[in-house]
Amino acid sequence: MTAADSGVSNPPVRRLGDWDGSQLRALAEAHDTPLYVLDRGRVRENYARLEAAFPDAEILYAAKANALGYVLETLLEAGAGIECASAGELARALEAGATGEQVHYTAVNPPAADLDVAVEAAAENPDLTITVGANDTIDRLVERGYDGRLCLRVNPGIGAGHHEKVRTGADAKFGLPADRAVETLVDAAERGFDVVGIHAHVGSGVSGDDLEDHRAFVSRIGDLAREVAGAVGGLEFVDVGGGFGVPYREDDPALDLEAVAAATREALGEVPGSAAGETETEGDSTLRNGRNARLTIEPGRYLVADAGVLLTRVNTVKDAPETTVVGVDAGMTTLARPAMYGSFHAIRNLTVDANGRPTREQTVTGPICESSDVFCTDRALPETVRGDLLAIGNAGAYGYEMASTYNSRPRPASVVLEADGDARLSRRRETIEDVVRLERHVLDSELQADESPQEVSR
Repeated sequence: MTAADSGVSNPPVRRLGDWDGSQLRALAEAHDTPLYVLDRGRVRENYARLEAAFPDAEILYAAKANALGYVLETLLEAGAGIECASAGELARALEAGATGEQVHYTAVNPPAADLDVAVEAAAENPDLTITVGANDTIDRLVERGYDGRLCLRVNPGIGAGHHEKVRTGADAKFGLPADRAVETLVDAAERGFDVVGIHAHVGSGVSGDDLEDHRAFVSRIGDLAREVAGAVGGLEFVDVGGGFGVPYREDDPALDLEAVAAATREALGEVPGSAAGETETEGDSTLRNGRNARLTIEPGRYLVADAGVLLTRVNTVKDAPETTVVGVDAGMTTLARPAMYGSFHAIRNLTVDANGRPTREQTVTGPICESSDVFCTDRALPETVRGDLLAIGNAGAYGYEMASTYNSRPRPASVVLEADGDARLSRRRETIEDVVRLERHVLDSELQADESPQEVSR
């Protein structure tokens, strides 16, 4: 039985306490720590819930949340497409089995090498869509001979989300100002591009408290889409991004997905569709009916956050005048969100007798030489001792993807849980040799070794 099977059938959120502690302890023993664990069954459940709330929408998984190959394969099998923000994500999506029609490349200020990869991929997969957020990017595509499927990212001037660093909707970095969208796309069509859609994204981690901002954002995009469609002869889709939040605190309610979906449909309204896809099969999630452009959404965090946990071992317990410091073998190089955003992640002591211990306020820290390397401060947890195993919840999104080798620390291993309960190593643990492998002096040493005289066995 996987963790996804342990509770009520497909609950809207899985809390850290719902994970099977004995299974997590066994995984830590088998694979050491720090260790990421991801349950593919829970990813499927989250997708099914999202699909039920948005039955007529095209769902593109935002690979930036977790680009592990097994995650991409799971969601492709479930019926999702993939939204890629970089050449690397694009390559991984295609490697996982995505077709061009299932992929949108939506980069921000793409480097030349990334754009080269995207154009080459589009040449091999003509149904692939490239989304641009600047006139410069359109010019650069022309220079590369690309005149295929084009979507424009616009800046609606409305942002929302769990932290100011992820409220993209009003940040000038993202997308073209909305009042320049029509002239830009008319010009692109005249230059031979196949203009297929417009795109915008309000921000990441949108909660129920942000519903009115979300509604205003979608309404503005709907108005713009109708104006654009009238100028270019219809659109295949209107992409309102993702950003659907998940509750990180144990007592926070789950997002009312049905309310979000209803508000999205109502605010968007009808947008004239192009006639390009009238021959597609009715009921297909990518239906283009020639009358209404389809709604496209790009969830990331919602699909994978509560499908993952991070396991870490306690190595130091230190009583200080103001707190008890608990040092673990994971740090901000393993899970960056608490240091970067001040994010809350639930922490559970998985040691068998932990629940019988007295509760104390404790500060859980990592081994990195930064004061920001803290997972929680003065949090009430069962008294901790060296050797205890802790689980950090909601680590399936922006966990390993944001991991680094700062302080020359190798990145952790990860495993996936299969439907039959088996665990599979999905990414091996890095070594110090991996961290230094690309350094110049290492390459020079390897080259000298290759050029040195070798004895030949006869």
